Amino acid sequence: MRNSRNALYGSLLLLPAAVLLWTFTYQPILTTLYHSFFSTTKGKRAAVFIGVDNYARMIDDPVFWQALSNNIVYALVTIPVSMALALAMALFVNGRLVGQGIVRMAYFTPTVLPMVAVANIWLFFYAPSHGPIDQFLGLFGLGHNNLLGTPDTALWALIVITIWKEAGFFMIFYLAALQQISPTLIEAARLEGATAIQVFRRVTVPLIMPTTLFVMVNALIGAFRLVDHVIALTKGGPDNATTLLLFYLYEVGFQYWDTSYAAALTVFLLVVLAVIALFQFGYLDKKVHYR
Repeated sequence: MRNSRNALYGSLLLLPAAVLLWTFTYQPILTTLYHSFFSTTKGKRAAVFIGVDNYARMIDDPVFWQALSNNIVYALVTIPVSMALALAMALFVNGRLVGQGIVRMAYFTPTVLPMVAVANIWLFFYAPSHGPIDQFLGLFGLGHNNLLGTPDTALWALIVITIWKEAGFFMIFYLAALQQISPTLIEAARLEGATAIQVFRRVTVPLIMPTTLFVMVNALIGAFRLVDHVIALTKGGPDNATTLLLFYLYEVGFQYWDTSYAAALTVFLLVVLAVIALFQFGYLDKKVHYR
């Protein structure tokens, strides 16, 4: 009887979270999967079952492949660079430093800036001929660049903005992890004759691996859900050079109103994120040392 009461009590405690999880996660996923096998309702024409036609259309869609390749390049560059920069900044502000609080605030400030402000700042930086970046390049005879308006540079311009905005956010997590490391471990390694690089590789890096995994997961999710930067700065142009998967999904679903094809794109994106998450938590998590 007591075990039954405990089980009932525990179930009631979990019920609100379970209802929210079903309502806002699993039910929308199943609904999206269902709609991806139907055509889009247009006027008085009801949706009809079309099987995997939306997925076949996706395979033949050149814009989809362009968005996917852009997203892969974007993720492969922004994730490791922003994580490495965040760790470097955390190591710098974790030591004895004059004006430590001001430096930490300066590193973290880009994270709290609203996207409209960030867009205006970088539109000014990237302005052809008049922006600081183009004026600096002009000193070396490399001026008159439209960095956001040229297909070869537009995606890289977005990548720079993302790294600038996210590195400070990830720094906070790394700084918290560094401050949890016992100083006695560092001192013991130094007494054994370990150099600063050896201490970093053999002591610091293994102990902050749980944080690294957490930051990696967040960075990966962020890389595949970026849409505000694209809307505010490039609208996916020029010539789809900055079209990422979520922006293309938004464009198909809310500008072209092709909701069934947007549902298929959503399912694809969810499958990609699920596979990557399984790899991260199924393989990388086993390599992480938890104290």
